[in-house]
Amino acid sequence: MHKRGQSFLGEVRDQIRSKEAKDFVSAELNHHLKAAKNKWIEKGMDETEAEEKAVVQMGSPITLGQKLNKLHRPKVDWLTVMLLVTTLGLGFLPILFMDADYYLQYNMDASSFSVQKVVFSLLGAVLAFCVMLVNYRRLESFGWLFYSIGVLILVLLQNSFDMINGVSILVIGPFTINSLSVMPFFLLAWASFFNHKKLKLWHLSLLFVCSFWLFVNTVNLPAIYIYTFMVFGLFLCSRFSRKIKWMITGGIMGSLLLLGFIVWPSLEMYQLVRLLAFVNPEQYAEGEGYMMLLLQDHISKAGWFGNALNSGTIPNVHTDFVFVGFTYYFGWLAACALFIVLALFIVRIIMIARNIHEPFGKLLLNGAVALYTVQLVSNVGMTFGLVPITTISLPFISYGLIPIVLNAFIVGVVLSVYRRKDLTSMRTFQPQQ
Repeated sequence: MHKRGQSFLGEVRDQIRSKEAKDFVSAELNHHLKAAKNKWIEKGMDETEAEEKAVVQMGSPITLGQKLNKLHRPKVDWLTVMLLVTTLGLGFLPILFMDADYYLQYNMDASSFSVQKVVFSLLGAVLAFCVMLVNYRRLESFGWLFYSIGVLILVLLQNSFDMINGVSILVIGPFTINSLSVMPFFLLAWASFFNHKKLKLWHLSLLFVCSFWLFVNTVNLPAIYIYTFMVFGLFLCSRFSRKIKWMITGGIMGSLLLLGFIVWPSLEMYQLVRLLAFVNPEQYAEGEGYMMLLLQDHISKAGWFGNALNSGTIPNVHTDFVFVGFTYYFGWLAACALFIVLALFIVRIIMIARNIHEPFGKLLLNGAVALYTVQLVSNVGMTFGLVPITTISLPFISYGLIPIVLNAFIVGVVLSVYRRKDLTSMRTFQPQQ
């Protein structure tokens, strides 16, 4: 491009405020100018005259720049931001139904708990804001790096088994890392992989098997479940044909059934009892079925308006069973309202994804909604005995740094994609005749 074209692009750029939009618009306009210039050259004009003619076709650079600035201005999805602030605020409500005896039972201090909750919430909000500012498109080329980081963390977790919690954890200063901590890295990695046309299905299968095996060795069943659900959700939204998706889905279901028949005779007695207790907890009320019956009892006594003045005996009411405590103390109406607010994230992400046509961004949103949904549905489902009791947290409400950071990252990804949703291709732009 000669001086005339460069001058035109510079004047257009001067009207655009966003740096990302400047770079994007420059690349697109440069493409159109070259295309128009080549057409005039084909008609017999020399290069300088053809470039002048192409620039004139584009019209006023100031007017064009102002229009493009308005069109490609980065936007904030304030609805998602409001949902994030609301849910982080609702996360403080469990403090209201945690009395002194509960803090003493779990060796906790009320003031320290509140301070840590504030710190965790602020860290989550800051993380979501920072991720929003990152141009997600630039992350696509780092898929292998993110996968390697996730694998490295899982390898480090192999030799750090915690006998108390029964899972592998890695303690670095005040922070505790477990296999759930790697989900953001694998979300970015798999979105990149499924959008990589050179990666065949057997490549992806091998990558999944390797990472899955590392997850298994961390002895964190909820993390294995969440990871598998996230990858499978991305696969269903990937470029592969519907026939292949049906074949893989059928193969997975058949493999699980076959594995069930093979494993069932070799189950230990305590493992068999856990499965039977989930199906019929009343027969194991003194053992494995006790917890499920306890949760059901508190849910049945909740009523519409709760039992704010009564004390309950719900264990882990600030973490795994926070939805049970919320229902028992505040009632069915409040619990339904909480679930609706949390479910609005799913609705909002799906609505945004429908308007995103850039493949990598769409995959990120689909992976984000799968990662968030499996947490919400599993936690609420075990409250009502629909799924076995697990240590899956309720997004934003359960106490802990990892649940807040993980879901704040998901929200940040959604905000990042939405912020750049109008940075769409101008290849259909028609210059003035």
